[in-house]
Amino acid sequence: MATTLKVLGQLYPTLATLSTLYTVPALTTTVVSSLTVCNKSGSSDTFRIAIRPAGGAISDEMYLYYDVQITGNNTFIATVGISLATTDVISVYSTNGTCAFHAYGQENT
Repeated sequence: MATTLKVLGQLYPTLATLSTLYTVPALTTTVVSSLTVCNKSGSSDTFRIAIRPAGGAISDEMYLYYDVQITGNNTFIATVGISLATTDVISVYSTNGTCAFHAYGQENT
């Protein structure tokens, strides 16, 4: 099994739209080591991060963070150890569209 450490995804999503940050490729498992949210505006925003197993439709129990306030010009960093299977999806959302999202970790093939 090969392990690749990498930037899993970077996204600056459209405001108030749940968007895909990362999808686990076929024949791959992934461990997410950290998630960051950077508010590029001087004003506060709120964000959401969810894990959608097998890319399923979003539901309440999938959220890791929901409407978390992030002050202007600030960065939120979560050190995690989330194990994902093939086709699992990390989805992100920014109420005002001022947040950039990043996921870092390793893919195992």
